[in-house]
Amino acid sequence: TRLVLVNAVYFKGNWDTEFNKEHTEERPFRVSKNVEKPVQMMFKKSTCKITYIREISTQILVLPYVGQELNMVILLPSARTDLNMVEKALTYEKFIAWTKPDVMDEEEVEVFLPRFTLEESYDMEEFLRELGMTDAFKEARADFRGMSSWRGLHLSKVIHKSLVEVTEEGTEAVCRTGED
Repeated sequence: TRLVLVNAVYFKGNWDTEFNKEHTEERPFRVSKNVEKPVQMMFKKSTCKITYIREISTQILVLPYVGQELNMVILLPSARTDLNMVEKALTYEKFIAWTKPDVMDEEEVEVFLPRFTLEESYDMEEFLRELGMTDAFKEARADFRGMSSWRGLHLSKVIHKSLVEVTEEGTEAVCRTGED
């Protein structure tokens, strides 16, 4: 290995109002219209911003972190709503419109949220090539002279890894992109 490129992002946010661990218990979580799985479900009563978007039959709930500058925004489709339909309808512009302060109501709600960890790893080479970044992967064409005088320097692999953990205390997220 002659070159290692690493990019890392770390986030740790504690809930403005934590979930009480004593209220966490196994409960069913609806994965799809017809499938439920048992999960460790956290619970709290809290005053939160909430709205209902009729267009996609979905509730939107905002859970603030300490300081209330950052939030987790949760979309909860109704039991009869297909998640694929919600995903297809969701755009940046619609998300901004649906979560504007004048659209949200502040209400005391009972929040049931699964405690979970998500971990993923992606090989980014094909994605980067599709974006037009092809020369960096070819020994004969890569040009990293700004970093090294060695002519054969090129990317052999770019891997992106991410981990998100949601617990009673808050959310911790780590994303790392690196090259071999």
